[in-house]
Amino acid sequence: MNTSDLYTESELVVIQADLSMAVGCTKVVNEVTSGFGGIDILVSVVGASSAPSGGFATLSDEEWQKELNINLLAAVRLDRGLLPGMIKQGSGVIIHVSSIQRRLPLFEATLAYAAAKAALTTYSKGLSNEVGPKGIRVNTVAPGFIETSAAQALIERLAKQSGTDMETARQALMDSLGGIPIGRPGRPEEVAELIALHFWFLTEHSQSTEVSM
Repeated sequence: MNTSDLYTESELVVIQADLSMAVGCTKVVNEVTSGFGGIDILVSVVGASSAPSGGFATLSDEEWQKELNINLLAAVRLDRGLLPGMIKQGSGVIIHVSSIQRRLPLFEATLAYAAAKAALTTYSKGLSNEVGPKGIRVNTVAPGFIETSAAQALIERLAKQSGTDMETARQALMDSLGGIPIGRPGRPEEVAELIALHFWFLTEHSQSTEVSM
């Protein structure tokens, strides 16, 4: 069975690739292009931080590059590979998932992540200005504190560092982000629902919008 057969027989295709590396992004672009011929919608949700706690002094050049690779350059590389097909067909939607930390950085643990997401937001706005006249919508979704498995690991790390329990560390993290009115972090499925709503119900006049949650 070749790649094109796989795409026609299955509703869902999983491509395993490390998007923090250029070779991983190239693999995704090549397989999507060969299987589909192109795409109509690209949602870049990749984001993570493995940097050590301790503020800016603990962040080496290597740590900075890791954060930029996964939180900024993954989206840039996928756009570079898949956007030309959208331009050729005269339509398409790109949604970049940024973060509340683009404006409220947590310097103790995720400063490099926050800086990379701020850069992603700026890049998105610039890209929108360039490709909007060609029929491509580029929008950004900026979630607040979403309790993913990675966020839980961060809470555990902060609890251990401060000598507190998980609940205290979770509350301290919420407070550092200005508080959360509903009293709890968001859930991954809520972000997915917002992205779906953002795509299906916003018109072509929503070019270069940013939705925070």
